[in-house]
Amino acid sequence: METVLEQIPHTGNIQLTIQINADFHYSAKAAQRLARRFVADEISYLLRVEDPSLVAGERLCWRLPIVLALPAHGTVGQVGVVDVDVETGRLLLTMEQINLIRDQARKLGEGYAAASFQS
Repeated sequence: METVLEQIPHTGNIQLTIQINADFHYSAKAAQRLARRFVADEISYLLRVEDPSLVAGERLCWRLPIVLALPAHGTVGQVGVVDVDVETGRLLLTMEQINLIRDQARKLGEGYAAASFQS
């Protein structure tokens, strides 16, 4: 089972009835910083990490979309996601997922490079 909470308001009243017990040590911003550093250092400096959603699954985590951003085009599309455990700050990302993100980014980037040469 997985529950995704998207667009949580920064302020105001919100009422949700979900029973989850977790030590919440990593905020959305902290998770974003961790993911941003990892993605830029270990996958590609052309990848950006967008705003997270809170996901309740086996573990409570922040799910952050990873997008490809090209200098001449800006953000061109999503190439994957990275999950960050809210208790430990651990990135829940396998080598297989990292390789898939690289492949998706390469394919998406090649499409934009080919289009640039045809113009």
